[in-house]
Amino acid sequence: MNAVHRTPLKQSHTLNQLTNRQVFLKLENMQRTGSFKLRGALNKICSLTDEEADRGIVCASAGNHAQGVALAASERGISAKIFMPNKTPRAKVEATRSYGADIQLIGETYQESFTAASEEMLAKGSTFVHAFDDEKVMAGQGTVALEMMQQCPDLDTIVVPVGGGGLISGVAVAAKSFHPHIKVVGVQSAGAPATYNHFTGKNKGNLNHVASIADGILVKKPGKRTYPIIEQYVDDMVTVSDEEIAYTILFMLEREKTLVEGAGATAIASLLCNKVEIGQRIGCIVSGGNVDLSKIELYRSLSKRYTEEQRLTSMS
Repeated sequence: MNAVHRTPLKQSHTLNQLTNRQVFLKLENMQRTGSFKLRGALNKICSLTDEEADRGIVCASAGNHAQGVALAASERGISAKIFMPNKTPRAKVEATRSYGADIQLIGETYQESFTAASEEMLAKGSTFVHAFDDEKVMAGQGTVALEMMQQCPDLDTIVVPVGGGGLISGVAVAAKSFHPHIKVVGVQSAGAPATYNHFTGKNKGNLNHVASIADGILVKKPGKRTYPIIEQYVDDMVTVSDEEIAYTILFMLEREKTLVEGAGATAIASLLCNKVEIGQRIGCIVSGGNVDLSKIELYRSLSKRYTEEQRLTSMS
């Protein structure tokens, strides 16, 4: 089975100037399938016994995990049935289908798709590959941090997008196993702040509704396995608005010639918009690049709103 790519870790002169820090971008948008999610899916699927594999795979995903599972399953010769929210960007749906997976669109968010996938698992006896709440998946995602520390050993902070917490859990454990004093900061969308709310003590309940252009991290509750790791190893958690995310997507496209999806832009947005206060040598995970290009005008409108707010703030 083919391995994942070792993605670049690069600096942006413009981003360094704007943030007055040395920022190192881990470009997982250049990973196979366009996202870090392949790492965890591949690690999990490679670890399945023949008996587990023969039962076929089922999973739920907002898009990127689906592509990772579909590709890994295809390369191992396993059938995969994948449940995705109705509003999943068409590009992610078609990319997943191209790897041979059976796609079922159901529900408003990941949570409803997860429920449907769980029912399928119970009915058919399929093997479930969770998008984040699985030790093998978390360990696979942690390889992002291992690569970053090989590429730049003196990072003092790693900033990570957060949905269900699989990426930040794996990253935090991997990073702190080698460098206990490194800071790990999570970033959520303000429209889906379940883990942020738990972490900061603002609200320990689950969210009834989530909405954001960062469709890859629309999760209504933290993972049962991921959250205790986050609570133990993560140093801080912040949120960014849709306007800040859109501004960052366009910044990366126009200034860096790099296509970044909403979830992938959140970590960079936290730096551009002064949400992160620690660190001078910061590793920033650009988690994915599977953008729905039909929404570019929406991003422009939101970005314009953000820049106008900043202009008014500077004048007051």
